[in-house]
Amino acid sequence: MAKKIKQLRKQAEKAARAAKAAADAEVSDQLRTLARAFQSQADVLKSKKRAGKKHKKQR
Repeated sequence: MAKKIKQLRKQAEKAARAAKAAADAEVSDQLRTLARAFQSQADVLKSKKRAGKKHKKQR
């Protein structure tokens, strides 16, 4: 799962950089939205990973 989180964060960074470089405002907005979506997905996976570890320790 850590690999997937890292990949999502990298994609978020790439989308954010592309948004800054985009000349078209609409494309830039869409890329920023995409970057936030990738970041959110990574955050959710990270939370699930932490919750899973916490659950295992309680057993």
